[in-house]
Amino acid sequence: MSSSSVDNDSGAEEETINGDVIDTQRDDLADENEGSKKKPSEGRIVELLQEEREGILTPQPLGNGTNRYGNTGALESPSENGSLDTVPHRPASPRESLLSIPDDSPSVQGSVLSSPGGSSILPSVASRPGLESPTPSFRPFDRRFQSRLSSSTLSIPRPASPTPAYLKGHGRQVSTASTLLPDSGDTDTPSPPWEVVRWTKLKKMNGQAFSEVGKRSFGAPTCISVSASIVLGTSKGIILIFDYHQNLKSIIGPGTKAVESGAITSIGISADHLIVAGGHANGSIFTWEIAKAARPFLHIPSLQPSQMVNRTADGHVPNVAIRHLGFLGTRHTALVSADDRGMAFSHLATRGMGAVGRSVRTTRILGRYPNDASTTGKPRKPSTVLAFAPLPLGNAERGSDTLGLTAMLTPYLLVIVSTTPVAQTQHKAARPKEVAAHSAMSGCLAWFPAVKLKVKDPKTGSDVSKVKLVYCWSNVLTVLDVDEIEAPDKDKPPSLTFKPRSRWKAEEAIVAVQWLSRSVLTVLTITQRLIILEDGSMRMTEGFDLIQKHIYHQDLFSKQLHSLVEQLDEEDPSMHGVVADAFYMSFKAYKGRMFLLGFNDVSIGSLSNWADRLIALMEDGDYIGAIQLATSYYTGEADKLTIGLPEDTTLRHSMVQDKLVEIMTASIKFAFSQRQKQPATTQPKQLRDLADACFEACLSIGDIDFLFDEAYEWYEDGDSAGIFLEVLEPHILETRITTIPPGVVKSLVTHFVTHGWESRLEEMICHMNTMTLDIDQVTTLCKQHNLYDALIYVWNQALHDYLTPLIDLLSLLVPLAQSGDYSANCDLMKDPIFGVNALKMFPYMSYTFTSRIYPTGDRLEDQEALNAKAELYWFIFSGRTITWPKATGKPFLTQSSKDNEPSFPYLRMILKFDAPSFLSALNEAFEDSFLNDTPERAVNGGNNRNMPEEYTFGLSVNRQYIVTILLEVMNSTDFAVEDTIYLDMFIARNLPKFPQYLLLSGSALHKVLTGLCNYPGDDLAEDAQLSTEYLLSAYHPPDLASLLPLFETAGFYRVLKSIYKTDRQYNKLIQTYFEDPENREEVFDCIADCLRPRSGLTKRQIRDVHEVMETHASDLVHLNAVRIAQIIDSYAPTLHHIFLESLPNDPELQYTYLRTIFEPKSRDAEESKHTEHGEFTERYVQLMCKFDSAHVAKYVELVQASDLRLEKVLPYMEESGVVDAAVVLMARDGQLREAMDRLILHLRKLEATLLGLLSGSEEDMLSMPVAEATEDLLEALQKYTNVGIWLCQGQGNPQRKQSITTPIRRKSSTKNELLPDETLWLDLIDATVQITRKLSVSLSDLERSTAVGNDHEKLVAQLRTLVQRCFTALLSSTSSPTPSGAELSFLRILRAFLTRASVLSPSLSDLRAVLASIFSAYAYEESILSLANRLLGKDLFVNVQSSTALRQRGWRPRGSTCEGCGRRVWGPGVSGEVFTRWEERQELDQKRRKERRAEQAGGQVERGKGRAHMRNLSKASTIDMSRGRGKGSSSHNTAGLEDGQQMDGQGNDMVQPELGALVVLACRHIYHESCLEAMQSEDVMAPDGREFRCPIDG
Repeated sequence: MSSSSVDNDSGAEEETINGDVIDTQRDDLADENEGSKKKPSEGRIVELLQEEREGILTPQPLGNGTNRYGNTGALESPSENGSLDTVPHRPASPRESLLSIPDDSPSVQGSVLSSPGGSSILPSVASRPGLESPTPSFRPFDRRFQSRLSSSTLSIPRPASPTPAYLKGHGRQVSTASTLLPDSGDTDTPSPPWEVVRWTKLKKMNGQAFSEVGKRSFGAPTCISVSASIVLGTSKGIILIFDYHQNLKSIIGPGTKAVESGAITSIGISADHLIVAGGHANGSIFTWEIAKAARPFLHIPSLQPSQMVNRTADGHVPNVAIRHLGFLGTRHTALVSADDRGMAFSHLATRGMGAVGRSVRTTRILGRYPNDASTTGKPRKPSTVLAFAPLPLGNAERGSDTLGLTAMLTPYLLVIVSTTPVAQTQHKAARPKEVAAHSAMSGCLAWFPAVKLKVKDPKTGSDVSKVKLVYCWSNVLTVLDVDEIEAPDKDKPPSLTFKPRSRWKAEEAIVAVQWLSRSVLTVLTITQRLIILEDGSMRMTEGFDLIQKHIYHQDLFSKQLHSLVEQLDEEDPSMHGVVADAFYMSFKAYKGRMFLLGFNDVSIGSLSNWADRLIALMEDGDYIGAIQLATSYYTGEADKLTIGLPEDTTLRHSMVQDKLVEIMTASIKFAFSQRQKQPATTQPKQLRDLADACFEACLSIGDIDFLFDEAYEWYEDGDSAGIFLEVLEPHILETRITTIPPGVVKSLVTHFVTHGWESRLEEMICHMNTMTLDIDQVTTLCKQHNLYDALIYVWNQALHDYLTPLIDLLSLLVPLAQSGDYSANCDLMKDPIFGVNALKMFPYMSYTFTSRIYPTGDRLEDQEALNAKAELYWFIFSGRTITWPKATGKPFLTQSSKDNEPSFPYLRMILKFDAPSFLSALNEAFEDSFLNDTPERAVNGGNNRNMPEEYTFGLSVNRQYIVTILLEVMNSTDFAVEDTIYLDMFIARNLPKFPQYLLLSGSALHKVLTGLCNYPGDDLAEDAQLSTEYLLSAYHPPDLASLLPLFETAGFYRVLKSIYKTDRQYNKLIQTYFEDPENREEVFDCIADCLRPRSGLTKRQIRDVHEVMETHASDLVHLNAVRIAQIIDSYAPTLHHIFLESLPNDPELQYTYLRTIFEPKSRDAEESKHTEHGEFTERYVQLMCKFDSAHVAKYVELVQASDLRLEKVLPYMEESGVVDAAVVLMARDGQLREAMDRLILHLRKLEATLLGLLSGSEEDMLSMPVAEATEDLLEALQKYTNVGIWLCQGQGNPQRKQSITTPIRRKSSTKNELLPDETLWLDLIDATVQITRKLSVSLSDLERSTAVGNDHEKLVAQLRTLVQRCFTALLSSTSSPTPSGAELSFLRILRAFLTRASVLSPSLSDLRAVLASIFSAYAYEESILSLANRLLGKDLFVNVQSSTALRQRGWRPRGSTCEGCGRRVWGPGVSGEVFTRWEERQELDQKRRKERRAEQAGGQVERGKGRAHMRNLSKASTIDMSRGRGKGSSSHNTAGLEDGQQMDGQGNDMVQPELGALVVLACRHIYHESCLEAMQSEDVMAPDGREFRCPIDG
């Protein structure tokens, strides 16, 4: 970046830097034919915007901000747009609007009641025509009134403003640090109407420099530099200087030695633009005065060959191109340069008389000469200078300006060097790890100097910016801040600190980077894509391709760095795949403009600023988009820095506000002029979008006057006022606009009423500022169109009158009251007057009584609320006719004449119309502190002034007075029970809440209770009972017993339960639970509480409870058999018999009941249950056989034999097929023989069933699932075979078997006689073998049957397991003693089996399969045992081998010298006859081993592995291993080398007798024993009690 390539945030800051004023008029550079035609309709707006684009704009003061109707602050929220299509549908009539609430449930009082549950309140008049039917319950005292407006959303949802696609994002996303967007190939994002960068080809310059004549004369351009002039270097060593009018001002170099030095490879321009320097291909540098270009100002040649040898001076290597060049500070004779081979130098020329008299001192600041040897001994890495730049000067003086800072970027390091006063490295940074592996190698950097700020930095508070450096390696960009710390001595330079602040990653390698302004960066990637970045946020704001510009680039670095690519290591992520071409000499930035050197031309480009973009939209005809864009500029939501807007809000507002108003004016004029000329071209949607954009803009700038003074007039004159008003609606509801002129209000009312949108109109009026409304106009319109919500709001808020709205609403009821027949018309409430409008009085009174504004729900001010409540209470409860208005009004009569007027006329009229709703409103009012009895209230409320009558009376009203009046007015003569029931509930609810404020007589409260019990309809029963509970919590009637029949008749079971529980009448309490149809399950908790041991009940009370339980035993069991069984079992086990007898016809419930007491879920109670309920055990087993037969056998095993009689349960078991349980029971009874017979009989039945199934015809088998049935029967055979094995193994009754088998064995004299146990085995085996043989034949016959299918082999294998299991069990039984003590003989049983088989089947061929099964059982057992043996042997070998290896391992000392005395104790150099002694030791060990083997061969057995032979060795010939252990670890008191072990293969024992034994500790330190004993303290012992402890490790 050139020395003056500096600017700040705003366009104004770009004008003067370094004292230069540059004519940046685009027209001077562009071709005169390049222009755009403006539309004639633009007018003044385009001129103003053009001024801003041309940079002539000066900041304007903010608008006066005045607003005749009120001010709204500028909003920073995004623009939003509402249209008619998005507005929710509203009802067309006042009635529909009132009943239409969010949950679609009708409102009763014109409001929504907040509490959930219950049904809606309906007025008495509507629901009780002729007082013939009760009103439905709506639980009036559990709810709260809400108005329609407060319950619904206060604003209409509006979608966000439609934003043009070109404002939403970019077509191609480069930054991976930001949110990833879809690939550009997948999206169709239209280009914006403006050019992001306006490029201009310098045709005149290109014609001179790039023409054939120019190239022949000067050579092809090779590099560019820009300051006050545009400077080109050429391939013939000539420098061309052009001004900004494209005039060729100077040709430097022809006729001088410069053209003999090769092509210009780099250019530098001094800070004052007077000197230009050129670096040449042969390593020479020439500087020229632009004004005197005849000869060089300074010549810095490369080194001569002799200088390269002797190295007497520094300088560039000959014939190595100068790739980078720049001036230091303001000096003409101080330069820095870098060449192709990675070397950089600073050059300082002395003052003299012309070029001859000057001498140049060159200092190397980077790199090494080619012939220098490497200091590390390693081959030198190839290097070059990828990027290089000295720090340019800014417009603010800083200490760093005098240091000559130069930044250099190599493939490995960023180096920042100060060249003045001496060369010194200030900062180094390695290549970041974030660089993508094997990516393209590229590097670039650019400085931005310190500049003055118009607005202080909000972070640092300084008015001077920091010096910044941006540098890039491959695709990683980093911004480095430079902080200066002033030195205490002013003569010394400041110290610098460098801090990387931001980092950004691109998708591809970055080849060039420049600063467009202090906060905007431009980046060029390897694919020639230009990216605009904001410095602070590192956000990409623009991105587009420049491939069509054919930017000049060269391969400058691959030759030097080819080894980094050719020797690429795929596993080394630090290497690169390719070296990128150089672009840095072709891409420069100056004063916010970009300069591109192409192969065939030079282009200049500048980012479109905000004014350019607005003009482009206007010229494109997108007025709405222009307004939205300008609004986003004003609010700061758009990219500010990129488009030339400052960060400072005030400055930005002053620049944009006036232009925004001009755009809106021009847009509206153009839209309606087009509508007049071509009505078909302008659609209502366009006008709506335009209005919405204008609303957002005006709200943002705080200029509401424009909307109603200008915009509305245009819409009104164009017959489109309705569109404007509909767009206005959501802004009113969101309270963004609350002040509206009367004329607009009138049009608003007319428009919305015409379209049937009265409810929407009411919402708007209720959100307006009433101070600016025309009261007469609004009230007249509201009455005319029945907008009572709005009417109430205006009366209350504008006139602070709370009586007139109530009188207006009551006036609707006067005709009804005067007729005297409220029930004459059954459809009365269908009339909107009564069904909608009149009902609004109740939420209105509720809101006012609770200090809320109707209908918005906002809080009233305290004094305002006090006055409003006093007025309403006086009006309703004063008891007389009121004249209103007091001065000019007339009496407000509810009857035809004053003589007929009753007492409390208004209260009576309200109660006659809808008593429940009024009492509900009073219920809310009672919770307000206004009704508290405070003596000071009248004085304080009136502020010690003479108050009118209404305030005096109203402030004296309290809860007691209201209740007294209600009791007087709502008497049974004038009101039916359907209305008085609500007064009873009202009193019952509020008496417990306010006992200190309400005092009623016992007779009155008794009357209330009686009224609650005599509720008029079942739908009121729950409300009446709840109210009764409330009342009884505070009132305790003396004759409560007389009320119990009333409560029973009314069905107030909760009340009865509470009374009985309090009076400890537990039998009646339980009886009540049975009478109550709800919550009957709670009776179990009640019974448990009554019967628990410490319940406090007397014996009589317990007996009464038992009687009730016995009476309802069947009901309790049917209700929950498990629960009642648990309770009875825990507290009243004597009742089990009664409860079981109550279920004669329900055996399943009996079983559930018994299962609960016999097999409870808690394990600790199981054993006791079996003994406690022995009389029910047989019944339980009988029922279990029927309902859970699979569980019988398991349960029978747990039951004591004395609890079950075989003759009682065996028939049930046999009937249900529970043979296994019968066998277990018979075995426990000692009937082993009978049990086996019964089991074999059942096996025969299963066999017969299976044979019958398998012998069926093919058709029969195909019609049923034969395979599944066969498998089930085989599983049953296996099950009962296992039962037989269990029986034979003596699991039944060992005591019984002992008494049987022992005498038999004594009497046994013959060898072949079987024991009883053996007989059982024989019978079981015989039965299983016969079954297997018969079934095997049947299965073999069906092998090819399709009915069995592929399961044949599975079924045969399943069948064979019967015999295998029997013989396997027999084998295990005969190998161990039986529980009876008899010794079974396997051979005797087998012989008897074969004998029996030979009798039944003379041919032994039939037994072949049976014998094969027997032998296969043995083979199976043998294979399992052999496999287990092999596994155990393998594991044992591994463990023994590991243990042996551990025993053979020794400890290697850490060193070869004693840690105490330092003498060498082993290894090379040890003194003494070590080797000889080692040989003697080896011979001794070998001799001992031979003796040990001889002893073992002779049959002698010794223990201890031969260590006893070593105990007589002298202490001098042993090494004691580790008697202590460092750091508390354990040690072993074994002799380290006594076993003939070697010390880690060293082969030397190395023990000196005169020095004593060696001690090796676990920490591997080695000592002479004498040295270690000398170092040990007398009182120091190892923690584990051993003798030695390491002095080093403790």
